[in-house]
Amino acid sequence: MSDPALTGIRVLDLSRVLAGPSCTQTLADLGAEVWKIENPVNGDDTRSWMPPELDGESTYFMCCNRSKKSVAIDLKSFEGQETLRRLAAKADILVENFRNGALAAFGLDPETLAKINPRLIYCSISGYGRTGPRADEGGYDFTIQAESGLMAITGDPDGEPMKLGVAISDLVTGMNAVQAILAALIARERTGRGQHLDIALFDSAVALLANVASGYLQTGQQSPRYGNAHATVVPYQLFDTADGTLALACGNDAQFRALCTMVLDLPDLPNDPRYTRNRDRVNNRQTLIPLLENAFRLQNTEEWLGKLKGAKVPGGKVRTISEVFSAPDVLERGMVIDVPDTLHGTLSLIRSPLRFSDTKVRTPAPPPRLGEHTDEVLEWLESEDTDSK
Repeated sequence: MSDPALTGIRVLDLSRVLAGPSCTQTLADLGAEVWKIENPVNGDDTRSWMPPELDGESTYFMCCNRSKKSVAIDLKSFEGQETLRRLAAKADILVENFRNGALAAFGLDPETLAKINPRLIYCSISGYGRTGPRADEGGYDFTIQAESGLMAITGDPDGEPMKLGVAISDLVTGMNAVQAILAALIARERTGRGQHLDIALFDSAVALLANVASGYLQTGQQSPRYGNAHATVVPYQLFDTADGTLALACGNDAQFRALCTMVLDLPDLPNDPRYTRNRDRVNNRQTLIPLLENAFRLQNTEEWLGKLKGAKVPGGKVRTISEVFSAPDVLERGMVIDVPDTLHGTLSLIRSPLRFSDTKVRTPAPPPRLGEHTDEVLEWLESEDTDSK
C-alpha cells in the first residue's frame, strides 16, 4: 500500500478539549504530522478531566489525541508567539478554538499569518461562529444540544429533553472541520492559496436535524419526541424479548412483510390495510406496536436475532460497552489496537474507522505526554530556518 494520504502535510494544532482535537486526530490518522501546542503548565484542559484515569492520566485526553506531537509553548510570551509564527510559516494547516479575537492579540490571527504563509489553511472552530451576534460567546456541547433542537427531539415522549451520551455536536463539528480542511487542500492545488475556515458547533448541530429540519421547514410542524421509535418509519424501535431487548429497524414494506411472515408468525398483518404501507403503519402505530410487543416477548433475544438475520430484516442486540468491545464484528474489523507505550507498557486505542484500498491509515501512536516533543520539533524548526537562509 502507498503512504497515508496526508503524508508530508503539517498541522499546527492550537485547539483544546474535543471538537478541534478530534479534527486534528483524524488528520494525524491520515498521515499528517500534527504539532499539538499546549500550555507548559497544565496542557490541554482534558488532561485533568478524570476519572476515569489510567495511572493518573486522563482517558478522556486519550480519546482524541493519538498520533500527535505535544509541543509546550507559552503563547503569552513574546518568544512563544514568535515561535508559533515560525511554525505557522512551515505549516499547511492551523486549527484553533480560542475565544474570538484572542489570537489577534498574539499576532496569530488569520490575516497576519496569511501574510507570513499565503498557503496556510486556517481553521477556526467556535461555539457560534466568528461572525454574528454570538461570536464572542463560548460554546459547550450540552448547551449547543439544547439550543439547536437536538435535545427537544431526544428522549421519551413523556419525559424531559435528553442529550446524547457523547458530545455529539463537538464530534460532528470535528468531522465537518476535517471535510472543510480537505476541500481547502484541494482548492489550494488550483489557486495556490490557503483560506480561513469558520466552523461552528451551533451550525453543525442545527445541520444534524436533517429530516426533522426538512419536515419543519416544509410543513411548519414541529416533531415531537419519539423515544427509541422513529418519526417516519414503523416499526423502527426497541422491543422487549423474553430475556432482554432488541433493536428492530424495519425500513420498508418488504422487510415488514418478511418480519410478519418469516419471523413473528403474524402473516395477516401485512394484508391489513392499516399496516400494508409504511405510511399506514406510521398513522396506526398505536394499534400495531402492541401486537408486535406481545409477539417479541415470547422468545429470547438471540432466537429472534437468528430469525431476523435469516429473513434479512435488520435487527440488533442492545449491547453494553463491554459487550461492544468483545464482539466479533468489532474485533474482526480491527477497531481496537494495542500500541506500545513508555509509561503503561501498552495502551488499547480505537483505530480510525477510515479504510482505503491504497493509501493506508497511520498505525496509531500513543497520545503524547505534555511537552514530550518540544525539543524535537523546535530543533527541526531551527534546522529548517537555517536551511532556508
